[in-house]
Amino acid sequence: MAAWAAIAMKTVNVTSSEFEGVIQKGGITFVDFWAAWCGPCKAFAPVFENASSRFPEINFVKVDTDAESELAAAANITSIPTLMAFRDGILVFRQPGALSSSSFEELIQAVKNLDMESIKAEIAAEAAKDNAK
Repeated sequence: MAAWAAIAMKTVNVTSSEFEGVIQKGGITFVDFWAAWCGPCKAFAPVFENASSRFPEINFVKVDTDAESELAAAANITSIPTLMAFRDGILVFRQPGALSSSSFEELIQAVKNLDMESIKAEIAAEAAKDNAK
């Protein structure tokens, strides 16, 4: 069993080899791209950790951009911290910069409230349109 699966309800560091599986397992996953030398990353870390305790049904994972530079490059991370939110394997939010606790909680609620059927229908329609070209 992967480390992230064994430690649900906690913030977990993931590697390149684990990342895709974490994102694709379904539900909501927040990803914090960070580095140890980054002041705003250090400021956001307790906010992220606190949220992981308050919302045990959500996956909270961290990617150390220094240790996982190839993953950071593949994700087009140009500023840290960068926060991403995935729901059912679909990227639904991406923003650089640290958030306050209240802003992060608002974001969590917004992601929880998304109409995923509508989003999936939009993605399917765009794919169909692209395939018709």
